[in-house]
Amino acid sequence: MVIYKTKNYTDMSRKAANIISAQVIMKPDCVLGLATGSSPLGTYKQLIDWYQTGDLDFSKVSSVNLDEYRGLSPEHEQSYRYFMNTNFFDHINIDKSRTFVPDGLTSDVERFCKDYDRLIEEVGGVDLQLLGLGHNGHIGFNEPSDAFPRNTHCVDLTPSTIDANKRFFDSEEDVPRQALTMGIRNIMMAKKIVVVVSGEDKGEALREVVCGPITPKVPGSILQLHPDVTIIADEAALSKM
Repeated sequence: MVIYKTKNYTDMSRKAANIISAQVIMKPDCVLGLATGSSPLGTYKQLIDWYQTGDLDFSKVSSVNLDEYRGLSPEHEQSYRYFMNTNFFDHINIDKSRTFVPDGLTSDVERFCKDYDRLIEEVGGVDLQLLGLGHNGHIGFNEPSDAFPRNTHCVDLTPSTIDANKRFFDSEEDVPRQALTMGIRNIMMAKKIVVVVSGEDKGEALREVVCGPITPKVPGSILQLHPDVTIIADEAALSKM
């Protein structure tokens, strides 16, 4: 595990974008595992800027997203498909038919989850997985639990996650209570993992992920076992280390 300390969110975003751009340049047909939320927004913006100046080509890239709210259509402004299109895909030359996000409206959750696992295998596995970190140490929507969930599954969101995400909705009641998410095995099978963490409010979670015991009570702690993890965190996020 390598940890890069950055001055601020902008610096963090640029360093993460550097690593992702190197992956795309070295393997133009790579598979990127992508995340949503406020943490990777700056990274996507930087990648868009480099694409627009002609430094990057995403035409052969495929992507697989970590998660999606259950019950939201792809057109819903708070769905993660909408997020990815609006904040990244619409601004680069990626083939959207090769960008995959879980289907929040699926009527057969168990079958869809198995199909999503199979899809990840069929595209050749994830070359680089981008992650954020939840306040309770979750990665994807893998919440604290008694065991590490292996594969794609439906999860009940914890009150802390609902509280953290309510700022994106009109009210807390509008926040979905469930989500579809890749499991820990899916994430750990990625060849390389990049985690972006910003803000003092993430400091305790980051400390537990890096320095604490490996436990499903802190899902991100499993990253200690991955052979190629890079954490990029600003000074505030590293203040509790």
